[in-house]
Amino acid sequence: MKKLFLEYRPFLAFLAKFFLSYLILALLYQVYLGQFDAVKLEIDSFTQFVADQTVTVISWLDSNVIQRPNMREASANIIFHDLFIARIVEGCNALSVMILFVAFLISFSGTFKNTLIFGIVGILLIHVFNIIRIALLVIAIYYYPESTTLLHDIIFPLFIYGIVFMLWILWINKFSFYATKNTAK
Repeated sequence: MKKLFLEYRPFLAFLAKFFLSYLILALLYQVYLGQFDAVKLEIDSFTQFVADQTVTVISWLDSNVIQRPNMREASANIIFHDLFIARIVEGCNALSVMILFVAFLISFSGTFKNTLIFGIVGILLIHVFNIIRIALLVIAIYYYPESTTLLHDIIFPLFIYGIVFMLWILWINKFSFYATKNTAK
Protein backbone atom coordinates (compact mmCIF):
# COMPACT_ATOMS: atom_id res chain seq x y z
CA MET A 1 0.00 0.00 0.00
CA LYS A 2 2.85 2.37 0.85
CA LYS A 3 4.47 1.68 -2.53
CA LEU A 4 1.20 2.45 -4.29
CA PHE A 5 0.81 5.68 -2.32
CA LEU A 6 4.36 6.75 -3.19
CA GLU A 7 3.84 5.92 -6.84
CA TYR A 8 0.68 8.03 -7.09
CA ARG A 9 1.78 10.70 -4.61
CA PRO A 10 1.96 13.55 -7.20
CA PHE A 11 -1.54 12.78 -8.43
CA LEU A 12 -2.92 12.48 -4.91
CA ALA A 13 -1.21 15.74 -3.91
CA PHE A 14 -2.80 17.43 -6.95
CA LEU A 15 -6.24 16.13 -5.97
CA ALA A 16 -5.83 17.14 -2.32
CA LYS A 17 -4.67 20.68 -3.20
CA PHE A 18 -7.41 21.06 -5.79
CA PHE A 19 -10.28 19.92 -3.59
CA LEU A 20 -9.06 21.78 -0.51
CA SER A 21 -8.51 25.08 -2.36
CA TYR A 22 -11.80 24.68 -4.25
CA LEU A 23 -13.67 23.96 -1.01
CA ILE A 24 -12.18 26.98 0.78
CA LEU A 25 -12.84 29.34 -2.14
CA ALA A 26 -16.37 28.02 -2.65
CA LEU A 27 -17.14 28.46 1.05
CA LEU A 28 -15.82 32.03 0.95
CA TYR A 29 -18.04 32.66 -2.08
CA GLN A 30 -21.07 31.30 -0.20
CA VAL A 31 -20.27 33.61 2.73
CA TYR A 32 -20.14 36.52 0.27
CA LEU A 33 -23.48 35.52 -1.28
CA GLY A 34 -24.99 35.12 2.19
CA GLN A 35 -24.82 38.91 2.62
CA PHE A 36 -27.60 39.35 0.06
CA ASP A 37 -31.25 38.45 0.58
CA ALA A 38 -32.69 36.83 -2.55
CA VAL A 39 -36.15 36.91 -0.99
CA LYS A 40 -35.88 40.73 -0.97
CA LEU A 41 -34.61 40.54 -4.58
CA GLU A 42 -31.14 41.76 -3.57
CA ILE A 43 -28.68 41.07 -6.36
CA ASP A 44 -25.09 40.57 -5.23
CA SER A 45 -22.82 43.48 -6.05
CA PHE A 46 -20.50 41.56 -8.38
CA THR A 47 -23.40 40.30 -10.47
CA GLN A 48 -24.72 43.87 -10.62
CA PHE A 49 -21.23 45.00 -11.69
CA VAL A 50 -21.27 42.39 -14.48
CA ALA A 51 -24.73 43.53 -15.61
CA ASP A 52 -23.62 47.20 -15.64
CA GLN A 53 -20.49 46.40 -17.63
CA THR A 54 -22.45 44.22 -20.07
CA VAL A 55 -24.83 47.09 -20.83
CA THR A 56 -21.84 49.42 -21.30
CA VAL A 57 -20.20 47.03 -23.80
CA ILE A 58 -23.45 46.55 -25.72
CA SER A 59 -23.96 50.33 -25.83
CA TRP A 60 -20.62 50.69 -27.64
CA LEU A 61 -22.21 48.75 -30.50
CA ASP A 62 -25.82 49.87 -30.18
CA SER A 63 -27.09 52.49 -27.75
CA ASN A 64 -30.58 51.00 -27.58
CA VAL A 65 -29.91 48.96 -24.45
CA ILE A 66 -30.91 49.42 -20.83
CA GLN A 67 -30.86 47.44 -17.64
CA ARG A 68 -33.67 47.15 -15.12
CA PRO A 69 -33.99 45.26 -11.86
CA ASN A 70 -36.00 42.07 -12.12
CA MET A 71 -39.12 42.33 -9.96
CA ARG A 72 -39.50 38.56 -9.50
CA GLU A 73 -35.99 37.38 -8.62
CA ALA A 74 -32.55 38.65 -7.65
CA SER A 75 -31.30 39.50 -11.12
CA ALA A 76 -30.91 42.31 -13.63
CA ASN A 77 -32.94 42.39 -16.84
CA ILE A 78 -31.27 43.43 -20.08
CA ILE A 79 -33.62 45.24 -22.46
CA PHE A 80 -32.34 45.53 -26.04
CA HIS A 81 -34.35 47.53 -28.60
CA ASP A 82 -37.25 47.70 -26.11
CA LEU A 83 -37.37 43.91 -25.88
CA PHE A 84 -36.51 41.89 -22.79
CA ILE A 85 -33.66 39.64 -23.93
CA ALA A 86 -31.88 38.27 -20.86
CA ARG A 87 -31.57 38.33 -17.14
CA ILE A 88 -28.20 38.42 -15.43
CA VAL A 89 -28.30 36.11 -12.41
CA GLU A 90 -25.57 35.15 -9.95
CA GLY A 91 -24.49 32.24 -12.16
CA CYS A 92 -23.68 34.65 -15.01
CA ASN A 93 -20.97 36.51 -13.11
CA ALA A 94 -18.31 33.79 -13.74
CA LEU A 95 -17.10 33.83 -10.12
CA SER A 96 -17.58 30.07 -9.89
CA VAL A 97 -15.50 29.69 -13.06
CA MET A 98 -12.82 31.91 -11.51
CA ILE A 99 -12.83 29.76 -8.37
CA LEU A 100 -12.33 26.65 -10.49
CA PHE A 101 -9.50 28.40 -12.38
CA VAL A 102 -7.69 29.44 -9.19
CA ALA A 103 -8.11 26.01 -7.57
CA PHE A 104 -6.44 24.48 -10.62
CA LEU A 105 -3.56 26.98 -10.44
CA ILE A 106 -3.01 26.20 -6.78
CA SER A 107 -3.09 22.46 -7.38
CA PHE A 108 -0.61 22.71 -10.27
CA SER A 109 1.41 25.24 -8.34
CA GLY A 110 4.31 27.38 -9.39
CA THR A 111 6.22 30.00 -7.47
CA PHE A 112 4.07 32.20 -5.24
CA LYS A 113 4.83 35.24 -7.42
CA ASN A 114 3.96 33.46 -10.68
CA THR A 115 0.83 31.94 -9.18
CA LEU A 116 -0.35 35.29 -7.83
CA ILE A 117 0.37 37.26 -11.02
CA PHE A 118 -1.03 34.60 -13.36
CA GLY A 119 -4.06 34.19 -11.09
CA ILE A 120 -4.85 37.91 -11.10
CA VAL A 121 -4.28 38.28 -14.85
CA GLY A 122 -6.30 35.12 -15.52
CA ILE A 123 -9.21 36.29 -13.37
CA LEU A 124 -9.22 39.65 -15.15
CA LEU A 125 -9.17 37.93 -18.55
CA ILE A 126 -12.00 35.59 -17.55
CA HIS A 127 -14.00 38.61 -16.36
CA VAL A 128 -13.42 40.61 -19.56
CA PHE A 129 -14.23 37.65 -21.80
CA ASN A 130 -17.32 36.90 -19.70
CA ILE A 131 -18.62 40.44 -20.24
CA ILE A 132 -17.95 40.13 -23.98
CA ARG A 133 -19.63 36.70 -23.95
CA ILE A 134 -22.80 38.02 -22.30
CA ALA A 135 -22.93 41.10 -24.55
CA LEU A 136 -22.58 38.97 -27.68
CA LEU A 137 -25.16 36.53 -26.32
CA VAL A 138 -27.70 39.32 -25.81
CA ILE A 139 -27.16 40.62 -29.34
CA ALA A 140 -27.24 37.10 -30.85
CA ILE A 141 -30.48 36.23 -29.03
CA TYR A 142 -32.08 39.45 -30.28
CA TYR A 143 -31.25 38.62 -33.91
CA TYR A 144 -31.65 34.82 -33.65
CA PRO A 145 -34.26 34.16 -30.94
CA GLU A 146 -34.96 30.68 -32.34
CA SER A 147 -31.37 29.73 -31.41
CA THR A 148 -31.55 30.89 -27.77
CA THR A 149 -31.09 27.42 -26.27
CA LEU A 150 -28.18 26.54 -28.53
CA LEU A 151 -26.49 29.89 -27.91
CA HIS A 152 -27.05 30.03 -24.14
CA ASP A 153 -26.57 26.38 -23.24
CA ILE A 154 -23.84 25.27 -25.67
CA ILE A 155 -22.03 27.90 -27.74
CA PHE A 156 -21.39 30.56 -25.11
CA PRO A 157 -20.44 28.20 -22.25
CA LEU A 158 -17.88 26.68 -24.65
CA PHE A 159 -16.53 30.19 -25.17
CA ILE A 160 -15.83 30.89 -21.48
CA TYR A 161 -14.61 27.38 -20.65
CA GLY A 162 -12.41 27.45 -23.76
CA ILE A 163 -10.71 30.58 -22.42
CA VAL A 164 -10.16 28.90 -19.04
CA PHE A 165 -8.81 25.77 -20.70
CA MET A 166 -6.31 27.80 -22.76
CA LEU A 167 -5.18 29.63 -19.62
CA TRP A 168 -4.67 26.29 -17.84
CA ILE A 169 -2.61 24.93 -20.74
CA LEU A 170 -0.46 28.08 -20.72
CA TRP A 171 -0.05 27.80 -16.95
CA ILE A 172 1.01 24.15 -17.00
CA ASN A 173 3.42 24.57 -19.91
CA LYS A 174 5.03 27.89 -18.97
CA PHE A 175 4.67 28.76 -15.29
CA SER A 176 3.94 25.77 -13.05
CA PHE A 177 6.63 23.71 -11.34
CA TYR A 178 5.65 20.95 -13.76
CA ALA A 179 6.81 23.12 -16.70
CA THR A 180 10.11 23.82 -14.94
CA LYS A 181 10.75 20.12 -14.44
CA ASN A 182 9.95 19.24 -18.06
CA THR A 183 12.06 22.00 -19.60
CA ALA A 184 15.06 21.00 -17.47
CA LYS A 185 15.19 17.54 -19.07
